Amino acid sequence: MQLVVARIGRAHGIKGEVTVEVRTDEPELRLGPGAVLATEPAATGPLTVASGRVHSGRLLLRFEGVHDRTGAEALRNTLLIAEVDPAELPEDEDEFYDHQLIDLDVVLADGTEIGRITEISHLPSQDLFIVERPDGSEVMIPFVEEIVTEIDLEEQRAVITPPPGLIDESEAVVASSRDAEAVDGDADGADGGAAAEEAGETGGTPKGAGS
Repeated sequence: MQLVVARIGRAHGIKGEVTVEVRTDEPELRLGPGAVLATEPAATGPLTVASGRVHSGRLLLRFEGVHDRTGAEALRNTLLIAEVDPAELPEDEDEFYDHQLIDLDVVLADGTEIGRITEISHLPSQDLFIVERPDGSEVMIPFVEEIVTEIDLEEQRAVITPPPGLIDESEAVVASSRDAEAVDGDADGADGGAAAEEAGETGGTPKGAGS
């Protein structure tokens, strides 16, 4: 499985170093000297990491065959891609690779469905879940312990306790009320069964964060 682990930024200095936007929780493993990385666009790579160092809080890399600023600038905005065994898991049990989190259902503690994780955004300050709501809209949920209280890979779900204003909980409550009414209607002999089935089809489906 291929995972994006970094994006190359601007050149640094005159000896071929570049800044990188790290998109992995294990840069020392994925971006260490000797690492061979595929690229996007593909024609730019593969690139082999020659050296790396941290400068002013940012990771600087130099690649084999790139010896000057011109060569470094030519790599700008290139995505670096590592080959990862799908069965491989992070050493820390509280960490997850992006591919484990994509497509997880996002639910409240009471089981109310919020949506489905479609993307992990790695920002300098924190990671964000990009969650698609049943109506097609998106909401961003910070991947922090105070908000994401549980990741259950067996049940394919992420349980959240969002602070006020993070998501529009009124929509979720309305949806739950509709489902309840549909079930009641079915018990009364109406067409509630079909309505409940239709409502179920609009919900999210059940998997990088780090790479």
